[in-house]
Amino acid sequence: MKGFFSLPGERLFHVATLSALGFLLLFFVGIISSLATYTDWRQFFSILFSKEILFAIRLTLFTSTMATIISMVFAVPAAYAISKTNFRGKNIVDTILDLPIVISPIALGAALFVFFNTSLGRALEGNLMRFVFEVPGIVLAQFTIISALAVRLLKATFDSINPRYERVGRTLGYTKIKVFFKVTLPLARNGLIAASILTWARAVGEFGATVTVAGAMKMKTETLPIAIFLNLAQAEVERAIAVVFVLVAIAVIALVILRRFTSRRQTS
Repeated sequence: MKGFFSLPGERLFHVATLSALGFLLLFFVGIISSLATYTDWRQFFSILFSKEILFAIRLTLFTSTMATIISMVFAVPAAYAISKTNFRGKNIVDTILDLPIVISPIALGAALFVFFNTSLGRALEGNLMRFVFEVPGIVLAQFTIISALAVRLLKATFDSINPRYERVGRTLGYTKIKVFFKVTLPLARNGLIAASILTWARAVGEFGATVTVAGAMKMKTETLPIAIFLNLAQAEVERAIAVVFVLVAIAVIALVILRRFTSRRQTS
């Protein structure tokens, strides 16, 4: 046993870990590279700037931004309550809020679709706004998927804040609300920004719940993931690949911003 952890054993372990890393890197790079080699770049930009693709880009950016804003409005207080408050049934509530993370998005979309076929759902659509097969349904579907992720990310942020800071704020005469806005939120600023970026990026790529609730209608509920689905269904592979590249570009930009933000936070 001692010999296994000797210098040759350490070298073997080092090679094994780097090999696993290299395999995953080559796997994902290979997938993206296959798209690049398959693409006819003479048609790529004409497809990219077509009316349909530009509509899908605008709709996706609008709905994902709206869903992220709504999610953060609810996720911030909800995550704070779970992180800083003890109450009966807390573990059950925490488990329920985690369900959208592990349940299939299509299943959640089906649940939403069934809800709007109940008497309460029909009343909401009749008196508030229509969701099924409409743009608000896209926002609702995205909100359903990303809100749990936002709560989980923000809970980790609030958990990392030392309660001592809040107690000091209370000794200075701040009310609980003032402590939250003047002490807790400023300390959680970096986590809030990171959570917003990640949840927004997840909303951009949402497909399962969206297509179930809002449908897949060209130039109406056609987000970028739905555009891929529709074009592949019609054997328009070149158009689908162009949309894939748009999604990859958006994801890369979001991750680069997140990496630079977090690295700047660590060095400051």
